[in-house]
Amino acid sequence: MFDWNDLRHLIAVSRQGSTLSAAKALGVNQSTVHRRLHELERRIGLTLVKRYPAGYQLSEMGEALLDEVMAVEGAVDCLERKIIALKLDLKGRIRLTCPEPTVPRIVATGLLDRFHALYPDLSVEFVTSDRYLDLTKGEADVAFRSGGPVDETLVGRKICDSVWAIYASKSYVQRHGRPGSIPDLSAHALIGFDGIMKSHRVAIWLPSAVPGARIVSRSSSILGVVSSVKAGVGVAPLPTTLGDAEDSLVQVLPPVPELTRSWYLLTPSDLRRSPRIAAFVDCVLDDIPALRQALVG
Repeated sequence: MFDWNDLRHLIAVSRQGSTLSAAKALGVNQSTVHRRLHELERRIGLTLVKRYPAGYQLSEMGEALLDEVMAVEGAVDCLERKIIALKLDLKGRIRLTCPEPTVPRIVATGLLDRFHALYPDLSVEFVTSDRYLDLTKGEADVAFRSGGPVDETLVGRKICDSVWAIYASKSYVQRHGRPGSIPDLSAHALIGFDGIMKSHRVAIWLPSAVPGARIVSRSSSILGVVSSVKAGVGVAPLPTTLGDAEDSLVQVLPPVPELTRSWYLLTPSDLRRSPRIAAFVDCVLDDIPALRQALVG
């Protein structure tokens, strides 16, 4: 209906009593004040100021609107102060936790470079772990995590699916052949999970899907399992993102539905409202294709 910025000229004339004084107060030309007031009156279809020998004064209609106009000025001032406060808070670090293998993939997308270009005073610090860090206890601020939120204090959004299949090295297949099904894995050397990976869904699935599985090696990290498979030690379930990226590996069995989980971006609900975390989360959500490329290829 009108440019709210023109209200500043109306307020200045009301306070200063003339368009010349209003122009000086606003730091503009007197002709600009006349032009903006005329445009404001044209747009709303009301006469807001009248010229008298002593100068300009608000008309009756202008006086009738003055309280609301002043309220707009107060709201804009409040908004400007809040924007300044938010800018002052857009400094510091954001601790991002995710599985170690995803770090170089996330960096390679350029997502963090684009974020830092927008917010040069904010830095992202990776906190890598094969276990789920406790966001509610402050172990990290934001998580890229396979599996939905189990804590109602966490909020987030699904990004994509995490898919796992069965892999072996080309050298292993040449020596021992390839399994034709999940039950066939009982005849092959398998690589299992240990340490903090014992509670991972893959570590729980493997012995139930392959009773009497012959575990020849165990690792406490996904990267350790990848290394063992590449070395031809045995066969193992791996995320397709990692397995398909290795030229020396072969996907000997297709994705296992029981192992599929969703990737989520998660953060505590109270942190989600803080300016620095909101800036990072919103930036990531605006660039989901890049994040999907990093997480699933």
